[in-house]
Amino acid sequence: MPGMKPLSQLDPAKLSLVRYPHPVLRAKTRTVEDFGEALDRVARRMLDLMRANKGVGLAAPQVGLSLRLFVCNDTGNASDDLVCVNPSLTDPDGEVEADEGCLSIPGVTVPMRRAAGITLHAQDALGRPFERRADDLLSRIFQHEYDHLVGRLILDGMSEAVRIENRRAIRTLEDEYQRSAEARLRSAKPTARR
Repeated sequence: MPGMKPLSQLDPAKLSLVRYPHPVLRAKTRTVEDFGEALDRVARRMLDLMRANKGVGLAAPQVGLSLRLFVCNDTGNASDDLVCVNPSLTDPDGEVEADEGCLSIPGVTVPMRRAAGITLHAQDALGRPFERRADDLLSRIFQHEYDHLVGRLILDGMSEAVRIENRRAIRTLEDEYQRSAEARLRSAKPTARR
């Protein structure tokens, strides 16, 4: 992505959650080509942020990086941490509806219809390919995080009734983003010298 630093020049400690309606959440991500220590540090930071915010998954766009990368853990045990680089999903099986939230859209819950089972094909932080069949919660996590990599959000699946229920929370997020953007612009303007 033009303007994005190479991972080796990125300080993972500076990564933080990005909230709706930040444009990176709607951007299509780019394929990861650089594997190794720098990518692993980014993934570890993402796992820390996910846990700190009581999430079960976190995609790179949610920390401002337009990369095909997500992390997840459906059990809470650190040994079950999963780093998924350049993922694809195949073999959907069945269908189930359940409420979903999103760390980038706090306060909003949307009933989402997802495949009950799915197969993930991905690489780890070192570039080693792996495959994982998932059902239930892990299947839902894979699908939710994959959606982030193609610019889809749970907001896209809302019925009109659900949109009305969540209108206030969405408006608050939009207003906060606008105020934050205006503050960044003000602080970036050079001050006149006398």
